[in-house]
Amino acid sequence: MATQTSSTRDTASDDPLAVASLCAAFQRTAAIDPEAIALRTPGGEVEIRWRDYAERVRRIAAGLAALGVRRGDTIGLMLVNRPEFHLCDTAAIHLGAAPFSVYNTSAPEQIVHLFGNAGNRVVLCERQFLDRVLAARPATAVEHVILVDGDDPDAISLEQLEALGEPSFDFDATWRAVSGDDLLTLIYTSGTTGPPKGVELTHDNLLAELRAAAAVLPLEFGDRAPSYLPSAHIADRWLSHYSAMAFGVQITCVPDPRAVAGALADVRPTIWGAVPRVWEKIKAALDAKLDREPDPERQRAMRWAIDVGLRRVRAEQALIAGDGPGPDAALLAEHAKAEQLVLGPLRAAIGLDQVRWSVSGAAPIPPDVLEYFGALGLPICELWGMSELSCCAAINPPDRIKIGTVGPAVPGLELRLADDGEVLVRGTTVMRGYRGEPAKTAETMADGGWLRTGDIGTLDEEGYLRLVDRKKELMINAAGKNMSPANIELVLKAAGPLIGQAIAIGDARPYNVALLVLDPDAAAAHAAVRGLDDASAATLSDDPVVVAAVAAEVARANERLSRVEQIKRFRILPVDWEPGGDELTPTSKLKRKPIAAKYAAEIEGLYAE
Repeated sequence: MATQTSSTRDTASDDPLAVASLCAAFQRTAAIDPEAIALRTPGGEVEIRWRDYAERVRRIAAGLAALGVRRGDTIGLMLVNRPEFHLCDTAAIHLGAAPFSVYNTSAPEQIVHLFGNAGNRVVLCERQFLDRVLAARPATAVEHVILVDGDDPDAISLEQLEALGEPSFDFDATWRAVSGDDLLTLIYTSGTTGPPKGVELTHDNLLAELRAAAAVLPLEFGDRAPSYLPSAHIADRWLSHYSAMAFGVQITCVPDPRAVAGALADVRPTIWGAVPRVWEKIKAALDAKLDREPDPERQRAMRWAIDVGLRRVRAEQALIAGDGPGPDAALLAEHAKAEQLVLGPLRAAIGLDQVRWSVSGAAPIPPDVLEYFGALGLPICELWGMSELSCCAAINPPDRIKIGTVGPAVPGLELRLADDGEVLVRGTTVMRGYRGEPAKTAETMADGGWLRTGDIGTLDEEGYLRLVDRKKELMINAAGKNMSPANIELVLKAAGPLIGQAIAIGDARPYNVALLVLDPDAAAAHAAVRGLDDASAATLSDDPVVVAAVAAEVARANERLSRVEQIKRFRILPVDWEPGGDELTPTSKLKRKPIAAKYAAEIEGLYAE
């Protein structure tokens, strides 16, 4: 792993965002410390220094130009999290082109829709996705397929592409011509309410986003972070790609998102972000490890330390809310002891001992998970944003987190509520529009440049935003009572370890029911404790002990819900829901309508009982 030198930090002291484009930001960053490692894979099997990164960008850009890629063109990418994504995407933007990523779970017909909307003539992919790209190709404008990990008669290899560049190609003049209003990328929405829409984001949009987010969450040259979320999602592009280009963050590419927790000890991130499901899985793994701790004295010490941490977090939250004096001297002294003996070593053991700040976003996260990691000494800054807003629009500041909120608006953005509680946002990070869909763009934009987010929220006296639910997802039961299914689902998942996924059903119904999916890690731990050989969802969903334990979790959740919100009946499904499948988007959001259709018989059965 590359080390940071004092001379590097001195050189990096000027404003990295006082530039006209992300191309200029990258060129500036690459010159700070050319020998520092920019991109790597776990274990350091692949390490690419900034000097080599910049040179590869130059060669790939020249090759793409030889294929006819010009300013304003689009380029498709279908890759896992690997260094070639950064090399190729960065090269494309240096031509003034707009590279965009395809979710790796996409079927050929979905790829046809995306390529048809984007109009790209070039696509870069890896071998495992080549068949799907080639199957989609005849129905699209794609002329060239570039394979980044080998040779194939139906594609150009990356090595061949880099050899195509003409000596006369003026790389420097080309990237210097790229301006802030040029299209930087397309982010395709997850498609929970219809076909994906192509969000057009410019260089100016992302420079404004980087500037706003860094004002709350500072970045330094040499910071370290893993890249494991889909690059088709704005979150990974913001933190692991554009922030790295502008600030010099060292990125470790983790191709399998399920392996990210195991990679943390290698990465030793200084900045770290995850969707709620990742945080929940890390918590479940730590809880299971604690339950299995064979040394009673060590187990007691760990429970004591976590309890001390929880008491400190809750005292600090009470102080912020104006409901208490904050931690007293005795608690602070006890916490210092817990930090030295248990909490510090625990963070080191999981690879998160050097984190300066961490975030959670893309979906609601249970407050108990936020309290838990705060107790471990890893306070999570919950944030909120959208593709249409270039990523983050509100962030909890690290020194004043309000659990249960997503923080105040980032600098440079205005945020207000419509009469019905819908969150409206205005500022320089607002998208240019939906590609090829002026009617949907107009529908999303309100008078005065305000973007209708579709989220319902409330604002407190300090401007902290608390989200209620998606406007289109609020349930109204048969008696006319409005409810937030997301809130009910959050309480269900927070009631115990076994409920991994939950969907509340109750719109136009006399009462609420729920479909539940077991958490695979918690289920495996449960099976191990009982000495069961089979920990599959298919087996455990019907196990009487598991059903009783889940029923107890639902009962605990109901104690925290109003009578009308409570779950009267539930069904444990004998399956697991994977991101990108029928039930979840690639970022683990519920696909409510497809779920309702797929499990219609189970839902009707719950109401018929």
